[in-house]
Amino acid sequence: MRIIPYLAALPLLAACATPANSPDLLAQKLSADILASSSATLTLEKWCADHAMAAAPKVVARLVRGNSKAASAETLARLGVPVTDIKYRRVQLYCGSHLFSEADNWYVPSRLTPEMNRLLDETDTPFGKVVQPLAPYRRTFSSTMLLSPTALFEHAAVLYSSSHLPIAEVRETYQRGTLAFL
Repeated sequence: MRIIPYLAALPLLAACATPANSPDLLAQKLSADILASSSATLTLEKWCADHAMAAAPKVVARLVRGNSKAASAETLARLGVPVTDIKYRRVQLYCGSHLFSEADNWYVPSRLTPEMNRLLDETDTPFGKVVQPLAPYRRTFSSTMLLSPTALFEHAAVLYSSSHLPIAEVRETYQRGTLAFL
C-alpha cells in the first residue's frame, strides 16, 4: 500500500474540517470582502452590523496626532504629485468599543473639496465616508495575512475618484477586534 498519495490529500481534508467560524477563515473572509469593495469603511460597517458588534454599527475614525510619516517615493509616484502636495492622516477605526483597523493615509488635498478637507482636519469621520461624493474605488497593491497576536492582515491601496484621479494611498492594518464577537 502506498501512503504518499494519501498524504497529499491531508491539507484538503484539514481544510474541510476547519469550522466556518474559525478566526483564520473569518479573517480571510473579511479581507476578501474589503478587497472586493470600493470602500473599506462601508465594508467594516456591514461587518459590524452583521455580527451585532455595536448598538449602532457605525465606524468612527479616532485621529492619532503627531508622528507624521513622510510619503515614500513610491507613494508620490502612485499619486502623481510632489511631496509638498501631500497630507498625512493616521487613524484608528472603531465600531463601538472594538478596534477594527489602524490606517496611515497620504492624500492630495487639492483633489478634494474644501468641505472634505475640513472634515478630515476637524472630525473623526473616516476618509472613505468623507470622499463618498467622489464615488471612489480602490486598487490594492499589497495584501498580507499576518501571524500577530493583535493584527490579522494588512492592505495597501490607492483610492481613485470616479474620474480615475488618484486621491489617496492607504495602508491599513486590520485588528483582532474585528473578531470580538467570537
